[in-house]
Amino acid sequence: MSYLETAVDIAREAGSLLAHYFERRVAFELKGEYDLVTEADRASEKLVVERLRSHFPQHGIVAEEGGGHESGSEYRWFVDPLDGTTNFAHSFPMFNITLGLEHAGEMIAGVIYDPIRNEMFTAEKGAGAYLNHHRIKVSGCKRLEDCLASTGFPSRKRHQNVNIHFYHQMAMASHGVRRTGSAAIDLAYVACGRLDAFWEFGLNPWDMAAGVLLVREAGGAVSDMNGGSHSVTGSAHLLADNGAIHGPILELFGEIFRGQFRVPIPQIQ
Repeated sequence: MSYLETAVDIAREAGSLLAHYFERRVAFELKGEYDLVTEADRASEKLVVERLRSHFPQHGIVAEEGGGHESGSEYRWFVDPLDGTTNFAHSFPMFNITLGLEHAGEMIAGVIYDPIRNEMFTAEKGAGAYLNHHRIKVSGCKRLEDCLASTGFPSRKRHQNVNIHFYHQMAMASHGVRRTGSAAIDLAYVACGRLDAFWEFGLNPWDMAAGVLLVREAGGAVSDMNGGSHSVTGSAHLLADNGAIHGPILELFGEIFRGQFRVPIPQIQ
C-alpha cells in the first residue's frame, strides 16, 4: 500500500471518530490563554499517530497536540488531527483531518478529509490533485476584481494582527473574502476552484502541509506574501491562488506592506 493510500485510510478512520464526537457536542477547554482544544482533538491525534507508527515506524511525526515524535528519518508526517477546533466546539460544521508527508524537505503526499461532507482531497507530487478520485484543478479566474478569496486570523492577539489591513483591501478589490476557520479547507477549496485565493500569517506546518501540495498539484501558485519561495516550516506567511491572479495580489500586498492603501478604512462617525 502506498503512502497516500495509507494516509487516506487513516484520515477516513479519524474522520469517522471526529464525526462521532461532533454529534455528542463535546466540551472544550483552553490550552494556553486563547486556543481551544477538545477530547476529540486528542483522541483523533492518538489514533493517527498510532496508525502512522504502526505502518511507518521509522518516520518522524509532527502533530499539533504534541503526540508525534522525531526520528531522524528523511520522511516526516505533519498531522492536524482536528483542523477547525473552534468551529467543531461550537457545532459549526467546517473542520477536517489533515496529513502531509515530507521527504527530504519536500512535500510528496497530502490528504485533507472533511467527514461532514465526505470529501477526501488527495495529492501526490507529480501525480495531480483529486477530490473523491476525481481530478481537480484551480479556477480560471483571470482578474483580481472577479475573484473570491479567503483568509484567517489567529486566536491569540487577533486585535493586534496586521491582517485586518489585507482583509479590508482584498475585500474591496474582489468579489469578497471568506473566513472558514480552517486553513486546510481553504487550501483544498483553492485547489478545486471553489476559492480563487487564500492567504494567512503565522500558520503552523500541520495547517498547510497537505494543502500547499494540493494547490500546486492542481495547477496553482504558492509563495510567501512577498512573492518569495514558500517553506512549510520556515515562512512567516502564505499566499496560494490559481496562478493567474498571483501577480495582481502580490502587487496589492506590496502596497499594503508599504503602508499604502487603495481604499481607506472607514471611520466611525
